Amino acid sequence: MPKIRRLDSLLPLVEQGLYRLGPHVARHMVQEGFDERDLLQALRWGRELAVYPEDERMLVLGYMIFGSRLKLPLHIVLDYSRPRWVDIVTAFIPDRPHHVYSRARLAALIRYDGGREELSWAAPDEAALKSVFARGEND
Repeated sequence: MPKIRRLDSLLPLVEQGLYRLGPHVARHMVQEGFDERDLLQALRWGRELAVYPEDERMLVLGYMIFGSRLKLPLHIVLDYSRPRWVDIVTAFIPDRPHHVYSRARLAALIRYDGGREELSWAAPDEAALKSVFARGEND
């Protein structure tokens, strides 16, 4: 049986830059106008919405903060199947942020495998990573 991992055990890996951004994340970043720094911030302050041990994935709800009055939700799917690594499979701004997803919809989101896209991964942006986690130490 696959191991269940929690978000708090994955965040140190992200802080160390031991993560990759998948092509689906990159597409949503361009289409929806958020960047890696927004993604990292949302992960840092996020919470688990669903954990799928059979797929070794989880859905995280975090928020992108813009100024003192605007906070946008960001759903992030993490794959933790590798022991000392986190793959960020996808991230997106939900269409209806206050709508509770059905189990079937969540399963479809979590199991996205990019079958129609060529799979390639990007190394973390060191400057964004240092900026987000350095900012947190001063909070």
